Amino acid sequence: MAEEKTKAALLKEKLMNHPKTIKKLTAEEIAAADAFCEDYKAFLNASPVEREAVRYTVGLAEKAGFKPYAPDAEYQPGDRVYYTNRGKAIALAVIGKQGVKNGARLAIAHIDSPRIDLKPNPLYEDSGLALFKTHYYGGLKKYQWTAIPLTLHGTVVKLDGTSVDIVWGDGEDESCFCVSDLLPHLAQEQVTKPMAKAFTGEDLNVLIGSRPFAEGTDQDNDLVKLNVMSILNEKYGITEGDFLSAELCLVPSFKSKDVGFDRSMIGGYGHDDKVCAYPAAAAALALETPENTCITYLTDKEEIGSDGNTGMQSDFLRYFIYDLARQDGVEGYHALSKSTCLSADVNAAFDPTYASAFEAKNSCYLGGGVVISKYTGHGGKYDTSDASAEYMGQIRALLENNGVEWQIGELGRVDLGGGGTIAKYVANMNVDVVDLGVPVLSMHAPFEIVSKTDVYMAYRAFFEFFKA
Repeated sequence: MAEEKTKAALLKEKLMNHPKTIKKLTAEEIAAADAFCEDYKAFLNASPVEREAVRYTVGLAEKAGFKPYAPDAEYQPGDRVYYTNRGKAIALAVIGKQGVKNGARLAIAHIDSPRIDLKPNPLYEDSGLALFKTHYYGGLKKYQWTAIPLTLHGTVVKLDGTSVDIVWGDGEDESCFCVSDLLPHLAQEQVTKPMAKAFTGEDLNVLIGSRPFAEGTDQDNDLVKLNVMSILNEKYGITEGDFLSAELCLVPSFKSKDVGFDRSMIGGYGHDDKVCAYPAAAAALALETPENTCITYLTDKEEIGSDGNTGMQSDFLRYFIYDLARQDGVEGYHALSKSTCLSADVNAAFDPTYASAFEAKNSCYLGGGVVISKYTGHGGKYDTSDASAEYMGQIRALLENNGVEWQIGELGRVDLGGGGTIAKYVANMNVDVVDLGVPVLSMHAPFEIVSKTDVYMAYRAFFEFFKA
C-alpha cells in the first residue's frame, strides 16, 4: 500500500512547482512533432535567404486559399490575404469576426540569418586565383565560415532594369565555393591571436575559380577573372558592372539533417529565425475564422538592427494595420494600442559544454518546449522591451490551459553579453509583446541545432494564441 504524502510534500506540490522538469511527451505528440518538422525542413532548405523565404511562403499561402491584399477591397470575416513588401517581407492575415476593432493578434518573426554578402565590387584575381571580396552580415564567428562548402544566392538587377535570380551550388552535381584557411603547420602566429583577430572580416575572401580564359595570351591580364565572368555572362547574361546593383550572398551548401541516434533534433543553417517563422506562418495558414484579425508578419534585417524599409522599424506593418482599421471604422492607433503580439524569436539553449556562459536556473533547455523570454537586451536590460507582469500572466495561462509545453529563459549570464529581437520595436507602437520561440544550440553558426518537439510546441503556441 502506497504511503500517504506528508503535509510538506503536498504543500511543495502546490507551492513549489517551478522550475518545471522536462516533460516526457506522449508517442502521439512526438509523432505529430516529427511530421510537422518534415515540412519545416523543406521550408528551411528552400529558404536560405529572405527573398526565397517570401516566395516559398507565398506558395504555401496561395495553396491555403490566401489572396494578394488590395488596400481598397472590402474584406469579410474569414477572408485570407497576404501582403508582400519588396519581395523580402510578407504579412499573412486572416480577417476576424471583430476585425481589428479590439486590436489584432500578431506573430512576428524574421527570415534573415547571418551570412556572407558580396561587396559592390567583389570580383578580383590574385596569384592565379579568382575570388570574391565580401562583407559579413549579422553576428557570426568568422572562423566558422572557413573551409566549408558555400552556395551563391541572390538577385542581380541589370542596367536595362531586368532582374535575374542566381542560385549556384545547391545541386548535388553543382560546384560550390569556399573561404580558405591557413594550415596548422604555418599557423603558429595565427593561433596565438585572440579569436576576434585571428580571422578578420577582410579575410573572408571566397575562392571561385582558377582556370584562365582559354583564348587569352600571356599578354592579357586577369584571365582567370575573365573566365569566371564569361561563365556568369553565358548562364545569367550579366556583366561585372551588374554587381553594383545586386544582392548576392554566400550561405552553407549543406541541407538540414536529423541529429542524434534518436533523430530528435534538426541541424541546419538559418534556424534563427526560420524555426519560429515557419510555425508562425503555419499557424496562420491553419486558422479558419478567428474572433480578432490575426497576422503573421515575416520581416527582414533583424540581424543588423531591423533598419531599412523591409525591417521591423519600417512603417509597413503599421500602415497595413491602419488600412485594416480604416475599413472597420476605427483609428489605426486605437487598433494598434489594443493589439497583442508574440515576437517569434529564438533563445540560446543551455549547453553543458559551455555551462559557464549560462545561469542554469534561468536558462531554457533543448526539449523543454517553447521558450518565453521576458526580456533580452544586454547589461542592465538595455535595448529591450521587458514584457509586463500582466502580459506574462496572460501568455503563461494561455499555454498552460492549452497543454503547450513551455519554459522561461534568459539569454545567457548577466553582463556576459546579450542580444536583441524585434520585440522592442513592436512595444514602441504601444503593443503588448513578449518574445516566444524555440531554444537553439550553436546559434548563428552555419549549422544550428533545435529539438523537433520544441518546433512543434512553437506552432501550437502560435495557433492557440491566434484562436484565443
